[in-house]
Amino acid sequence: MDPNDITRAKNAYQDSPKWLLAVIVILLVTVVFFRPWVIIGAGERGVVMNFGAVQQEVLNEGLHIRIPVMQVVVPMDVKIQKVVTKAAAASSDLQEVSSDVALNYHVLPDKANIVYQRTGIDFKNRIIDPAIQEVVKAVTALYTAEQLITKRPEVSIAMREALSQRLEEHFISVDAFSIVGFSFSKTFMEAIEDKQTAEQRALKAQRDLERIKIEADQKITTATAEAEALRLQREIISADLIELRKVEATIRGIEKWNGILPNVTGGAVPFIGLENVTGK
Repeated sequence: MDPNDITRAKNAYQDSPKWLLAVIVILLVTVVFFRPWVIIGAGERGVVMNFGAVQQEVLNEGLHIRIPVMQVVVPMDVKIQKVVTKAAAASSDLQEVSSDVALNYHVLPDKANIVYQRTGIDFKNRIIDPAIQEVVKAVTALYTAEQLITKRPEVSIAMREALSQRLEEHFISVDAFSIVGFSFSKTFMEAIEDKQTAEQRALKAQRDLERIKIEADQKITTATAEAEALRLQREIISADLIELRKVEATIRGIEKWNGILPNVTGGAVPFIGLENVTGK
């Protein structure tokens, strides 16, 4: 064997691990730099884009492989989110109303790619807040300021239904809606307070009138009963009863007489009067 061949083979054997190590290093750098995988977290969906074009495929939670350079995956939050918004509006009787409303919503998971394509990830400022403002104004204008207070559950349902229809067009679902509170002008609040005071006074006057009427009816009933009793007593008293009472009084007078006649100057013997005996 030629000594040169032996030398070349020996050099090739010594140099081959270096080339292999270089290839491995290059592969590792490529994997780390280009990251040909993506992890979609809990409550998220992945929007796939090929050279910037949104694809129909929506990635679920977990680990996924992507093509470096060509594909970009944008995570979209599809968990339930909450927003509290203050909205100014006017009632049907032209009273200024400031409403605080709370909304719970989420992006439809299988439509995350369309939501991203239309509005991006800032859909709260672009879609949610304007929709709340418009719905609150539209529904508030259907009620008077007083009805907004007395019919609050009805108003809340009307706002939720209108908001659900509006956000459904953008593939956003309403989970809960509530009116945190209404605020009115100072003049209106004073008018409401005066009205409630007047109603309370009117109610008290009505109750007093009913009480007086009941007491009057009771007095009339009592007087009627007493008059009826007197009438019955008068019917019982008769001429015979009067004579009987006179006889009884005469008998009691005789029983009390001591048998001595009074001294008189005339010739007749006076009769003992009942008044003298009974002291009447």
